Amino acid sequence: MGVAWPCVVVYAVSISLMMLNGVCAALSEETLELIAEANKNGPYLGLVIPNSFEMDPLLQSPNFTSSNLTIDFSGRRFRFGTIAEKKVILVMTGLAMINAGITTQLLLSLFDIEGVVHYGIAGNANPDLHLADVVIPQYWAHTALWNWQRYGNGPEDELPLESQGDYTRDIGYLKFANYTVNVTDRSSYDNLLNNIWYQPEEVFPVDGTPEQREHAFWIPVDPFYYEVSQKLEDVILEGCLNSTTCLSHTPRVARVQRGTSASIYLDNAAYRDFIYDKFNITPVDMESASVALICLQQKVPFIVIRALSDLAGGGSADSNEADTFVTLASNNSVTVLLEFVKHLSAATISLSSINV
Repeated sequence: MGVAWPCVVVYAVSISLMMLNGVCAALSEETLELIAEANKNGPYLGLVIPNSFEMDPLLQSPNFTSSNLTIDFSGRRFRFGTIAEKKVILVMTGLAMINAGITTQLLLSLFDIEGVVHYGIAGNANPDLHLADVVIPQYWAHTALWNWQRYGNGPEDELPLESQGDYTRDIGYLKFANYTVNVTDRSSYDNLLNNIWYQPEEVFPVDGTPEQREHAFWIPVDPFYYEVSQKLEDVILEGCLNSTTCLSHTPRVARVQRGTSASIYLDNAAYRDFIYDKFNITPVDMESASVALICLQQKVPFIVIRALSDLAGGGSADSNEADTFVTLASNNSVTVLLEFVKHLSAATISLSSINV
């Protein structure tokens, strides 16, 4: 798959490429030359990583071979190398949806990318899964785009701008009054915060009509990548932080139905249970849906791998502090990532030989 902007276009717009983080980030001539040279060796599998504690185990792994090429642009560092003979580019996004979206778009705009794998740690909303398990959802959604309904209106009342197609009641809502505490069965109670209605994202596909929006809520990962991920369910994962601190269960890899993201750190059991019951959510994080939305719009295959670092809101039989198990979860996410790239590389080679 070609780059989202061909190299010739990158050269043409280098003087005024984009405004990011309030700083005009023009590509220097040296950077342009490095990008052009790198793309001669493409395509690459893009590995999009939220934070350094999730990236460092991969950089230190003997299964990753660095090419010693790095390209720095707009506060991001793009690292080049190989895993199982698959050419890869590693890039760290930083925290939350905006950083993840900007970084993924830069990756796809500047480089010849055949697909994206996003990996890291996440909170858990699924009572059937446990700390340090690694999950691979089939669908992702951004669940913090809301229409917040005015007090006094209810489910039968049309939302503002709904008739124009801007908002919808199709996905559902959360009623704040349902989470009122210290009331009896006979009490009448309400909440001034009323209801929030979940909304789909507006998307503008790269091959669509400019400024002609489409809508998407559940974004599917690439079906071929998801098929390959089935081979990961027998991967052996670590269950101990050290010789004295181990989990009470053996971590495993599971393919699940859905994950969700928002620029919110979720540590609330009531909301965790709500999104699990309503949407069948397993991982909850702050970046994956943004990566998914960019890949959807740019028509680039993607998949997400997330290791569960805590039960969002507490209640686990194990110690449930995210910082306690962040190292173990990060290492397990890298273990599964490496196995995925190995199987993807083998599957790609097999398909290539069939098509010859």
